[in-house]
Amino acid sequence: MTHPHENSLSPEEIEQQLAEFAEAESRRLGLEREQWVEPINTRFTAAQRPHTTMLVSGLSLAHDQFAVSALRGIGYVVEMLDVPDNAALQFGKEFGNRGQCNPTYFTVGNLVKHLCWLRDEKGLSTQEIIDGYLFLTAGACGPCRFGTYVTEYRKALRDAGFEGFRVMLFQQQGGVKQATGDEVGLKIDAQFGLTVVRALMAGDVINLMGYRIRPYEVVEGATNAALAECKRIVQEALETGTSVVHALYRCRKVLAAVEVDRTTPKPVVSIIGEFWAMTTEGDGNYHLQEFLEREGAEVDVQIITNWILFMIWENRYDTLQRLELREHDEAKKGLAGKDGTKKLWGLTAAEPVIRATFQLFAKTIGLHGYHLPDMDEILELAQAHYDTHVRGGEAHMEVGKLVHFVRDQVNHMTVSVKPFGCMPSSGVSDGVQSIITTHYPEAIFLPIETTGDGEVNVHSRVQMMLFKARQRAREEFEAALAESGLDEETFRARVHGSRRWRSTFGRPPHKTASVVTNLVYAVA
Repeated sequence: MTHPHENSLSPEEIEQQLAEFAEAESRRLGLEREQWVEPINTRFTAAQRPHTTMLVSGLSLAHDQFAVSALRGIGYVVEMLDVPDNAALQFGKEFGNRGQCNPTYFTVGNLVKHLCWLRDEKGLSTQEIIDGYLFLTAGACGPCRFGTYVTEYRKALRDAGFEGFRVMLFQQQGGVKQATGDEVGLKIDAQFGLTVVRALMAGDVINLMGYRIRPYEVVEGATNAALAECKRIVQEALETGTSVVHALYRCRKVLAAVEVDRTTPKPVVSIIGEFWAMTTEGDGNYHLQEFLEREGAEVDVQIITNWILFMIWENRYDTLQRLELREHDEAKKGLAGKDGTKKLWGLTAAEPVIRATFQLFAKTIGLHGYHLPDMDEILELAQAHYDTHVRGGEAHMEVGKLVHFVRDQVNHMTVSVKPFGCMPSSGVSDGVQSIITTHYPEAIFLPIETTGDGEVNVHSRVQMMLFKARQRAREEFEAALAESGLDEETFRARVHGSRRWRSTFGRPPHKTASVVTNLVYAVA
């Protein structure tokens, strides 16, 4: 039964009673404490720069090496951590929280492992390490736990005995969180941005040349030996501030000496998925790239330049959306306090600059016929199956890429590699991509998860699907021979007799996925 006076309370009186009740309960339960705030040390000033060593890691070997050289070239003291291995994984699991994803364990553990080496093997005191070193890592947005990496680093560092060690977080958007007041030690300006982007693009073209040449090398190991010399040349240019383009031209001469034979059909396998898992080249993804090449495949990797183009597209897309949010923003065309139109023009101008710089680097080193993705086209391919407003991980790119690969005959097989429990990539590769493979039954698509163990199981699954891709490549090759009226012996004789097609840099026009099949059409 409702008492009449109960309904006579005003909303304000009800709120007051609720607040008093909450306060009384807090006192009773002993919750009258200030909110805990994590103590964070990110102080890095210009005065500390000469005697502070920045540690970097997290991309492919070439990218990490070039990033180190580029930062040294503009005045920083930098060292590169080793590629994360299973020993780093054990450090990560020992000192990290439970239930983290693979990249967290590997990258956090890799840092702790290195600091323990400095203390236990090199003989530095804990305080010397805390005062003389810092780690620069990336942040993230969306549902990816990558965004909590910095907290995981600090937790593991504290438990390993390095509380107060500086971890500088470089966000996908928002720059570097660092000390204010004094002149900052890590100065993110135009020089820094251009230097790092040049280094990353140089790493892209070096990696692409390696994956393009190595499957067809006549002398085993010749490609890797040439790449090692190329890396030395580019690192020297980045450290001394000389022309990267000239360094890549010198690399072209080194690579030209690698003898190749592209007359045997090989399946082309694209690796996509979670950013770290598809980029690393070690235990973190079971040496997937190396394994595929040992099994006779040509590997198609996703490059950092693609990610840069995606971030430009993402900012441009969001800016266009915000320009129309007049009711929710005080400015005339949205983006209160900012010039949205100016930002839009800047982003629009940045894309052709990035594309032109990449193509300059690519053509200088001999990487012919490589096309960067059109982000609007990828959006169009994906939006029928994926809400492009949902961000995190590679967002809609993974879906759009698979459609593009099948529709435009880019490859014979796609492997989506992700850490166990990766929310953004699992939702795409295990969920949305099943719809894509229903619409495109000719797609050979394999999602795999990495946990640090289970390498034999993953390699076995890849081998089974690779058998189908190998068959398809062979059938494609035989169909091209029949269509062109050639037999294999005649085809090989023509290729070996052509200076153009036996060249390290020879690349026939694209017609099908297989390079060898395209070569059949080119020489017919």
